[in-house]
Amino acid sequence: MPPFTLRDYAEPDRTLVNALALEAFEQFKHEYDDWPTFRSKISDMAALAGSGEIIVATLGEQLIGAVAYVGPDKPRAAFFRPEWPIMRMLVVSPSARGQGVGRALAEECLRRARRDHAKYFALHTSPIMSVALPMYLRMGFQLHANVPPIHGVEYNVYIKEFDA
Repeated sequence: MPPFTLRDYAEPDRTLVNALALEAFEQFKHEYDDWPTFRSKISDMAALAGSGEIIVATLGEQLIGAVAYVGPDKPRAAFFRPEWPIMRMLVVSPSARGQGVGRALAEECLRRARRDHAKYFALHTSPIMSVALPMYLRMGFQLHANVPPIHGVEYNVYIKEFDA
């Protein structure tokens, strides 16, 4: 049993979730050609609660991970099909990496997609995410399409098909 707990986001988590998103992406700041603009976009991860379900991972009182699950037919980027549930902004505190937090958050998103009777589940990520991308591939995601770069960084859509 992992030492951390998953639970649904609550409004008092807003500041911590937003700070965690910035902390998690900080290592990539030199990859984006306009880090200040990208930083401002990811600095309000909690806004995803408006169109999705944010799941957080906690260790005691400390928030160590978060992800947004966006169900079918909710607002999303045009490169995702409307009926696909998607995962957005999987973030794990650098101090908590290597403990299975990211995998547990991704698995919870997959569980929710099955709850929603999805045939496919999608996400987009970048090759610079050198830990996350291999994890997604091990989980059965397959490259589906290239999408326009985000502030100079290559991104691709990956999908996972559920067994009937």
